[in-house]
Amino acid sequence: MSPLEILLLLGVVGLLSSRWCPPRARRPVALAAAAVVAVSGIVLTVRGLRWQMAPALAGVLVALAFAVPVLAGRPARRVRRWLALPGVVVCIGLVCASATAAWAVPVPVFPGPSGPYAVGTAVMQWTDVSRPEPATDEPGDHRTVVVQLWYPAPKGTAGPRARYLGRTEREARTVADGLTGYIGVPAFLLDDAVRARTGAVYDAPAAAGRFPIVLFSPGLGGVRTQNTAWAEELAGRGYVVAALDHPYDSAAVVLDDGRTIRTRVVATGDDEEDRRLATGWTAVRAADLSFVLTQLGRLDRGEIRGPLTGRLDTARAAATGHSMGGGAALRAARQDSRFAAVIDLDGYPYDPAPGSYHQPVLALTHPVDPADNPSYIPRLTRILSLSTSESYRITVPGAAHLTFADAPLYMPPVPSVVGSLGRTGGLTVTTAATMAFLDATLRDKPGDLATLLRPYGDLTVHRPVRKDDTGNRDADDGHDGLDRVRAGRPAPGS
Repeated sequence: MSPLEILLLLGVVGLLSSRWCPPRARRPVALAAAAVVAVSGIVLTVRGLRWQMAPALAGVLVALAFAVPVLAGRPARRVRRWLALPGVVVCIGLVCASATAAWAVPVPVFPGPSGPYAVGTAVMQWTDVSRPEPATDEPGDHRTVVVQLWYPAPKGTAGPRARYLGRTEREARTVADGLTGYIGVPAFLLDDAVRARTGAVYDAPAAAGRFPIVLFSPGLGGVRTQNTAWAEELAGRGYVVAALDHPYDSAAVVLDDGRTIRTRVVATGDDEEDRRLATGWTAVRAADLSFVLTQLGRLDRGEIRGPLTGRLDTARAAATGHSMGGGAALRAARQDSRFAAVIDLDGYPYDPAPGSYHQPVLALTHPVDPADNPSYIPRLTRILSLSTSESYRITVPGAAHLTFADAPLYMPPVPSVVGSLGRTGGLTVTTAATMAFLDATLRDKPGDLATLLRPYGDLTVHRPVRKDDTGNRDADDGHDGLDRVRAGRPAPGS
């Protein structure tokens, strides 16, 4: 809550309690409380009153019923307890409702990057003329993606901070309406996210140097900005993050010409049919990731205008994603050897014909109950075992599916939805684990990666399995390809 909102609530309580103050103090307390309510209410209204304060404003009306006689200087009459008590209870309940709503659905605050760089951001729109748009039958309609870049900028870079959900307030509102419509909740719940500003500066100059690239695909129906806090932290530490909007999949994508493309992704209720559809969606997303990596190469060479010419090291690129985006990242890596590493943030792999691939993988998952999803962990384990590089899976205690996105910063703290790690705990774990992995795989930073990853949860190390002389898969040195580490300590014999 902002200081003005706290003052408003205190003013309501002051109005309510003035009638029960000592006689000499009643009118001064009531006048002071009324002034606080009036000033804070007017300023909040001018700035944009948050919906969370609506109950408190209703409480003002109830409190005034008690305070008007005192404000007018008339002697306070005794009110029968059966009349006064309900009014007091209602007023206090309204104040508490506002305080609870403001706590449960706060304005998202994006931590400033802790690395040596400031963060710039830019939005690009690219069309792949070699691919028809699979979601339409319109002739000449080619696949178009919108990409937001977060990149290192010189320390001390100043300028207006970028909005969270879009380049303009109108775009942010359109995206918020798309998201709330997609998940079926009231639109006003994302009002604060629409107003929120992040730590990045639009179109800031890039810092000197060449930086590794992290491509990101959001969750099903998700949007490019859903992991902004994570992206900005990576950019502040010397990475370029390129997050995609996938048209007809992301909840709402606003194109450069002003058109808005809404999602066409809907569940059928038939598990087999939904699995088939998801397989197709991840194929499109994987192709989008490869296309964007190609475009980033053109941007680096100056064939596309932008702030990152000569700043992108496309030979050090990771495919990453959350939920379905994580599955798409795994699929993109198998199909495109240009990717050097993969990060899967709680994503089910839908690849129908998985084969061997060379990239190391980091998979972060929430604790999965086999009774709820019996195929997730076995399927993910199988996919990780197909890599010819060492890969890692971390089960993060206290995490939920949305822990690995920005959701805990502004959604109600319901453990089943956002986990139990607090507003920033999930971001801290996700950033620390992915940074350790990226530094080791893209920057060849020395150190035992398994040791570095152990503090962040229950770690399983998937070691590459060699083939014997007959071509049969043989466990390396007597291992089954898996080493497990729990709670930061190696399991016996590992």
